[in-house]
Amino acid sequence: MVSLTPWGPPSNWPFVADAAELSGIHKIQHIVVIMQENRSFDHYFGTYPGADGIPMQNGVPTVCVTNPRSGQCVKPFHDSHDLNRGGPHSARNAVADIDGGKMDGFIGQIGGRRGGCVGAFDPNCGGGTGEPDVMGYHDAREIPNYWTYAREFVLQDHMFEPNASWSLPEHLFMVSEWSARCTSADPMSCVNELQSPDRLIRRGKQGVAKPNYAWTDLTYLLHKANVDWAYYVAEGTQPDCDDDAAACPAKPQRAGTPQIWNPLPWFETVREDGQLRNIKTVSHFFEAARNGTLPAVSWVVPNGRVSEHPPALVSAGQTYVTSLINAVMQGPNWSSTAIFLAWDDWGGFYDHVVPPAVDENGYGLRVPGLVISPYARRGYIDHQVLSFDAYVKFIEDDFLGGRRIDPKTDGRPDRRPDVRENLPQLGTLVEDFDFNKPPRAPLVLPINPPPGPAPAGR
Repeated sequence: MVSLTPWGPPSNWPFVADAAELSGIHKIQHIVVIMQENRSFDHYFGTYPGADGIPMQNGVPTVCVTNPRSGQCVKPFHDSHDLNRGGPHSARNAVADIDGGKMDGFIGQIGGRRGGCVGAFDPNCGGGTGEPDVMGYHDAREIPNYWTYAREFVLQDHMFEPNASWSLPEHLFMVSEWSARCTSADPMSCVNELQSPDRLIRRGKQGVAKPNYAWTDLTYLLHKANVDWAYYVAEGTQPDCDDDAAACPAKPQRAGTPQIWNPLPWFETVREDGQLRNIKTVSHFFEAARNGTLPAVSWVVPNGRVSEHPPALVSAGQTYVTSLINAVMQGPNWSSTAIFLAWDDWGGFYDHVVPPAVDENGYGLRVPGLVISPYARRGYIDHQVLSFDAYVKFIEDDFLGGRRIDPKTDGRPDRRPDVRENLPQLGTLVEDFDFNKPPRAPLVLPINPPPGPAPAGR
């Protein structure tokens, strides 16, 4: 057992608590974070009216990315296919896609690798163009429910993945604000690792049975404050990988089996606090939503079939997400719930916005973000710089009086570079709500919707 310092509030705790009280945030008694997979903002909302989408003139994209094999400069194109391939999305690929701010590496990362586009009608290519589908985009014709949520609630057009890498680091940031590699159960043994926090296992090091995520995660603070939480896992398989392939052979995923999208069982705090029982199957989420027994904080992760992680069908993911949201809307907790929906990384798909420089770990590429709540502003587009750090901050302000995952105050010192929730560039999710208005009625959508209309001018 690690010797820990006393857990206490930060020095600015009274100010943060008072500000939260004045904002009306405490009308939210249930927070649900739904995390899907591998789509960039431009790929899903690049043509959404009023958003910072694909640069266009008269409905025609004015940007293009060179295909190094053909020499052609490929413009973003509408892709009506339900099955996409995407591109490689490791930390190395993210750096190459961003290319020092030129945002032109997306096609070049695919050539010669698994999942590459090799002909005009190859399923890895978009729209019969002979080009990789990483330049393709969808709109209301393919994802009508997502566009309806954007129109009726809040769309965030500057939501960035927490660092420029793949799924495992993003899920670690989602619950703990850090991705690290530890050599023991001591939080001070952990050091930055933005690509393979579990690399000792992947390299087959003898005597290493599992990753040891010894640094502090948000569930530790929630448990100490007697705030209930649950992490819901859709059982099945997951196809993610940490190399340069777009997808890997599927691996089993169970609530009790730690995996890339389910890292909490490997956290020291979760095991030591006896909280493993809070990691449940997604069927328990539907039951809690139906019965009005949602915990204060819920995370919900998919299985491969409904994840939208290529080659999973876009429509299957939309159906699954809609069913989750409908369950909350049709249950007793809707009037006091905020749902945050995002996609964990860009999946190799094109996006034109350069990620902002925030700290040594940086933000990664842009991903879609939606806020769905009876208090969400109607039809609001949030242009603030955001990341999954904002979810953690909102949870801390709502339920923990502004306490942070901060090694100076949380009782478990570690070597994380900074307190992510306090980055000056980070916006506040409170801006997405109007707590002065009464809660809105639910908007229950069909789980298998017909195609929506094409955007004007398309």
